[in-house]
Amino acid sequence: MPSRSFQPKKKPTRTTAVNLDEAVREYINGQGAATFNYKQASAAIGAATPKMQKAVAMLLAEMAFDGDITEVSPGKYKNPQRSTVDTGIFVRRSNGKNSVICDTDGENVFVAERNSMHALNGDKVRVTIAARRRGAEPEAEVVEIIEKKDQVFIGTLKVEKYFAYLRTDSKFLATDIFIPRNRLRGGKTGDKAVVRITQWGDDDKNPRGEVVDILGESGNNHAEMHAILAEFGLPYRYPKNVEAAAEKIGAGITEEEIGRRVDMRNTVTFTIDPKDAKDFDDALSLRKLPNGHYEVGVHIADVTHYVRPDTLLDREAQSRATSVYLVDRVVPMLPEHLSNGICSLRPDEEKLTFSCIFEMDDKARVVNSRIARTVIKSNRRFTYEEAQQVIETGEGDYRDEILTLDRLAKILRQQRYEAGAVEFDRAEVKFDIDADGRPVGVFFKESKDANKLIEEFMLLANRTVAETIGNPAGHKKPKAFVYRVHDMPDPGKLADLAQLSRTFGFKVRASGTARDVNRSINKMLSEVKGRGEENFLSTLAIRSMAKAIYSTVNIGHYGLAFDYYTHFTSPIRRYPDMMVHRLLEKYLNGGRSVNAAKLEDQCKHCSDMEQLASNAERASIKYKQVEYMTEHLGDEYTGVISGVTEWGLYVELDENLCEGLVPVRDLADDYYDFDEKNYTLTGRRHGVKYRLGDEVKVRVARADLAKKQLDFVLAGDKIPERPDEDAMGRKVSVREALSKSPKKQYQNKKNGRRSRR
Repeated sequence: MPSRSFQPKKKPTRTTAVNLDEAVREYINGQGAATFNYKQASAAIGAATPKMQKAVAMLLAEMAFDGDITEVSPGKYKNPQRSTVDTGIFVRRSNGKNSVICDTDGENVFVAERNSMHALNGDKVRVTIAARRRGAEPEAEVVEIIEKKDQVFIGTLKVEKYFAYLRTDSKFLATDIFIPRNRLRGGKTGDKAVVRITQWGDDDKNPRGEVVDILGESGNNHAEMHAILAEFGLPYRYPKNVEAAAEKIGAGITEEEIGRRVDMRNTVTFTIDPKDAKDFDDALSLRKLPNGHYEVGVHIADVTHYVRPDTLLDREAQSRATSVYLVDRVVPMLPEHLSNGICSLRPDEEKLTFSCIFEMDDKARVVNSRIARTVIKSNRRFTYEEAQQVIETGEGDYRDEILTLDRLAKILRQQRYEAGAVEFDRAEVKFDIDADGRPVGVFFKESKDANKLIEEFMLLANRTVAETIGNPAGHKKPKAFVYRVHDMPDPGKLADLAQLSRTFGFKVRASGTARDVNRSINKMLSEVKGRGEENFLSTLAIRSMAKAIYSTVNIGHYGLAFDYYTHFTSPIRRYPDMMVHRLLEKYLNGGRSVNAAKLEDQCKHCSDMEQLASNAERASIKYKQVEYMTEHLGDEYTGVISGVTEWGLYVELDENLCEGLVPVRDLADDYYDFDEKNYTLTGRRHGVKYRLGDEVKVRVARADLAKKQLDFVLAGDKIPERPDEDAMGRKVSVREALSKSPKKQYQNKKNGRRSRR
C-alpha cells in the first residue's frame, strides 16, 4: 500500500490588534452551524501570542453577552440562528413542559402550550425555533403537524346530563377529553374507557373525542390490567378470526413427518418451569454415550412448523412480537390453542421440536454439536421447586439426570464468569392474588440452582445457533441473521461507578478489556454483599449497563461475555426466536441470505415491542404495589434509597420491595440541593445528606391508584395535609371549561397552589 504523503498546512495570516475584531467576525461568519472556542478562532486568524489569544477570548465573551453569538457551553460558541426551521417529534407532558426533539441535532426544545397547535405526544411536527438569548432557553413554535401518531387515551368516564368527559390517566395530556353523549358506546360514570381524540380546535381548552372501548368499572382488576395494556398500545384480546385460524391447526405428527426428523422419543426428557406455567417451550434430555460422554438435548417447540410465513397467524404474532407478562396474567403472543396446546411440550405427548444436541465430556466441554428437527416425548413436567428439591436432597424422579445436568450447568456458569460475564442476582417481587385480583401478600422469587440449570443450557443453545450462522467454517461470509446484542456500558456511568466505588474501598475498572472490567464489577458485587453500601453500588452497576436489543449487526453480548448470541429457545413467546428458526432452516438447507435491511426493520420492531411489554409489566407491578399498600397507610417500614432526583427520594422497602417517593417538598427541615453526579440531596443549612443506597425509615403517607404512585414521609415527620392534586389544576376539566367563570375558578386554584408553598 503506497505511503501517505502529508502536505504542510498553510500558515494563517498573522493578526494584529488593529484588525482583530474584523478577523474574528469574518471567522465566525464562515463557521455556519459549527461550534468553536477561542483557541480555534485564534489559530484560524493567526493570533499567536498569549496576549492576542486572551483578547480573542474576551471578544467572544463580549459578543456572547451582546447576543451576537451563542454560548452553547462554557467557552464554546456557535452562530445564532435567528429563526431556524426544523422537524422533530413532539413530546407532550401533563405538567405543561412540552418540547420537541429536533431531527437536526437531537436537541430538546421547549414548546409553550400556546405554540403547540395542540400536537399530541409522538406527533411528527415542523417548528420554528427562536434565537437563544443570553440567560434564556430557546423556544420553538409548532407551525405544522406533519404526521399524527395513532394513539388512544385511557381514563375514567364522567357522564353528565348534556355531555360527558374522560378524566385521563395519561402523563401526556393535562386536560380532560370532551365526549358527545352519542359517542359513548354505552359507557357510564365510573367506567374505565379507551378514547380517541377526534378534534381539538385552536381556541378550545379541551379536545373532543369518542369512546373506542369500555374496559369495565374503574377499580375492577380486569379493567385496570386491560387499561395498562391499552396505555402502552398493547393488545388485550385476540381477534376472533385469528383464534379461528389457530383452532383449525392440528398436531400433524404423522409417521411421514417423524421420518423426516431425528426420533428422540425414547430418550429421557423433561421440562422444568414455574409452577403456574402453561406454555412449555423448552425441554432437556440426557443419555450416557458408550464413550462415557453425555448427550444433552435442548429441545425447543417447533412453532414455525405450524405458523407459516405471511399467514394471518404470523402477521398477528409479528405485530405483537412478544407475550406480555403482567403481575397476574400472561397475554400470549400466539393463541392459547397453539401456545398452551399443540406447541407446548406437555408430558406424555409426542411433540415436534427444533433441537441443539450436544456431546459433552465430564468437564462440560462440548466435544460435538448438531442442530436438527426432532420429535420428542417428555417423561415428566417439573416445577422449579420440585427440581430444586431433587438437587438439594439427591432424591426424586430422574435424580441421576437432574444431578448430572446441574453439575454440568455449574461448570458452564463458572466458565462464563471467568470469561467476564456480569453476575447480577436480584430477587423478583411476586404477589399472592385473591379471587378478585387483589394482592393479599408479597413474596420474593429468587433464582436457585434449578433456574440456573435451565438458564445455562438455554444460553449454550442460543450461543451455538448464533455461532453456527455468524461464524461459518471455511471463512465464508456470514449471512444476514438476528442477533441478541448488548453494547458496552456507558463510559461516563462506568467512570462514575469506578470513582464512587473507590470511596468505599472497592476497585472497579473504568477502562481495559471487557473481561477485565466485568471481572472487577463481579469482584466488587461479591465483596459488597451484606454491607451498607451494597444497594448503592449494585444499583449503580446495573444502571451503567446498556439495554440488550435485537439487531442484524453483531457486536456481541457484553453482559454474557459472548461474541455470538441470539434468541432461539422461546418461539412460543418471542417472535425473534421464530425469525431465527426460519433463518436457521433456510441456511442449513443451503438457502441464500435474506435482505438485511428488511430484517433489521423487523429487529427494531421486536426491540421496541419488548420495551413496551417490559414497561407494561412494571406498570402492573407498580399498580399492585400501590393497591397492596392502600391497606398499610401510616405504617412504618425500613428501606433503602433507590433513586435520587431533584423532586425527591425514591425509597424501596425492605419488607416487600414496594417503591415510593419522599417528595423534596416534604423535606421541610431544610432546602436541599441535588447532585446528579453523586446521586445525593444535601441540605444547605444543616448539611444532612441523602444518598442512593442509604437506609432510611419511612411511613406510608399516600397511595394513589390512578397515578400508580406511593408517597412516603421520613419516619417522625408529619404527613402534610394536601388537597387532591387533580383538583388543583393538573387538568383543565370540561366542567370548568364550560362554566360561566372559569377564569375565577382557575385563579382560586392558582392561589391555592401559592399558599401551599
